[in-house]
Amino acid sequence: MEPIIEVKNLKKSYKKRRTDEYVHAVSDVSFEVYPGEILGLLGPNGAGKTTTIKMICGLLIADSGSIRINGTDNKDRRLKALRHISAVLEGNRNLYWRLTVRENLEYFAGNRGYGKKEVAEKIEALLASFNLKMKENELVNRLSRGMQQKLAIAVAMLADSEVILLDEPTLGLDVETSYEVREILKKIVREHNRTIIISSHDMDVIQDICERTVIINQGEIITNDRVENLMKLFEVRTYKLTLGGELTDEQLLLLENKFPSHQYDADDFQATVKVDLADNEEIYDLFDILKLMKTPVEAIDRDVVNFEQIFMKIVKGEKGNGLVQSS
Repeated sequence: MEPIIEVKNLKKSYKKRRTDEYVHAVSDVSFEVYPGEILGLLGPNGAGKTTTIKMICGLLIADSGSIRINGTDNKDRRLKALRHISAVLEGNRNLYWRLTVRENLEYFAGNRGYGKKEVAEKIEALLASFNLKMKENELVNRLSRGMQQKLAIAVAMLADSEVILLDEPTLGLDVETSYEVREILKKIVREHNRTIIISSHDMDVIQDICERTVIINQGEIITNDRVENLMKLFEVRTYKLTLGGELTDEQLLLLENKFPSHQYDADDFQATVKVDLADNEEIYDLFDILKLMKTPVEAIDRDVVNFEQIFMKIVKGEKGNGLVQSS
């Protein structure tokens, strides 16, 4: 399958004010996005993620490298390339707050060259699909943040573009509305054959709806893999043992030498120790330490790793079980 978006060797630097020093926001970023997938684009603040997003959208011009959208270079043939992509920026900046819900849909349809009659049926379908029908005559500035976000996505749908780029689509939403937006995004891909690139700090959203994620840190891609593969890298790795007493100084020294990243908490009656295992057989080394003073084990629990933990491990450079950058 041919990619619908190709990002190759992208670089972007900014000159600091009043100095000759340059900040390399994006150093050498390359990845591809395929039709019909939901791709998560992640990175800590200052990692280069937002700069990359803006270059894909045509809001910034790269210093070097290229971006092809549906086979068209977005620098050499900018307008043709950008016809294939719609963006929903954080803060709902693609809405007019002094227009009603319906007026926003009609206005942005007009910007795309469609008349009211031409898109009337489509607007009705979007109002129904996004549960906005009862609010169609409400001014946008009177809507809840969740309603505004749903309208912003509906506006992006009007363009019939193959790719929709969403910047923090669930930021500031309550739990119920966040889940509603997630289901809408899944439906867009499933029923409308669209491709979605989503930038989000909500790791639950990424884990729930994205098939693959590209993680950027310090201007470079540090991993590019399916979410399910990243989850497997760190599964069955962390154990928490509840002990029937405290460990001795000798046991603590052995624990520190064998498991330097361990966590140990104790009171007069009970203690807990949490360890990350490089190999599952290392659990026997832990048991040997406990057996030394016949420390009773009251419970053994395996920590369930979520995507937020995995993200932090990857950004910190932990490799998991053979973590490599892939595509």
